[in-house]
Amino acid sequence: MERDYSRRSVLGAFGAGSTLAVAGCLSGSSSGSDIRISGGVGPLPMMQVWADEYESETGVGIDVSGGGTGVGVSDVLNEQVDIAMMGRTPDEAEIDRGLFAVAMLIDTVVGTINVNNPVYDEIRAHGLTPDELEGVFTREITNWGELVDSEVDEPIYVYGRSDSSAAYKQWGDFLGGEDDAYTENELEDFADGNFDGDQQIAQAINNDSLGMSMNNINYVYDFNTGDLEMNIRPVPLDLTESGTLSAEEDFYDTRDEFLTAVEEDVYPAPPAREMFIAANESFEDEAAEFAEWVLTDGQEYVRDNGYATLTEDRLAEQREALAEEGT
Repeated sequence: MERDYSRRSVLGAFGAGSTLAVAGCLSGSSSGSDIRISGGVGPLPMMQVWADEYESETGVGIDVSGGGTGVGVSDVLNEQVDIAMMGRTPDEAEIDRGLFAVAMLIDTVVGTINVNNPVYDEIRAHGLTPDELEGVFTREITNWGELVDSEVDEPIYVYGRSDSSAAYKQWGDFLGGEDDAYTENELEDFADGNFDGDQQIAQAINNDSLGMSMNNINYVYDFNTGDLEMNIRPVPLDLTESGTLSAEEDFYDTRDEFLTAVEEDVYPAPPAREMFIAANESFEDEAAEFAEWVLTDGQEYVRDNGYATLTEDRLAEQREALAEEGT
């Protein structure tokens, strides 16, 4: 079957909050698929690519739908699908119910502003510390001049997520720290406006020179070139709190540089996050073979599609866990 869909159009559909099983027409019939997958929006674009490549190689039909991590977990535990996609680590309650998950890749969340922001040059040169970002997102800092100590007197407009977002949860973990993470509801309450999905957030920042938000990096860099796209720019992190970006901290000009920083643990986790595929007790039959392929041959597609790869040790650990669970 010939595929002519674009990753941007797929992302746009899911950014709009769509739970449509788009892959039913991209990667096999939704009524006759051999493997059914649902879940997190974050890993969804990568899963679409994997499903398409795997069908091309094996002829196995795969139906993929979104809906969010919670939907995928519920579906797989209720045997509505064979595999759940998860944009976060499984919690203890899910594991107690029989959920078995393996990590498959790393996605990354980054603060975003508009390139025409009146203090963009200062932020690009010096970065912002995690504490400064926390101050913005919790409304302790409300003026761009206050944020960078300049004479600019313009308000900061903060945009958040109105949907249930594992990425937004990860951002709350990053802002508050492990012991004092902000919930999605708390961040929504702080925000000047909330949007349903990454695509809408990206559009808001693209159109507002005074706005700040966060996005998965697939909405910051162009898919084909890996270069920065439209008016959206990542907020560099001054991790050493030195007041400037060192050479080691300056990796935001291209997606490839950014992903390398994630893989080398220079960019922190959170907001970088592992993503998982999960099954009810264990992966079975065609789903087990597909899961093994994802952790082996499928890894060659990860970087080209805007995600970071797990380390070889971590991948080996996940492959071993998958093999042991299947015996």
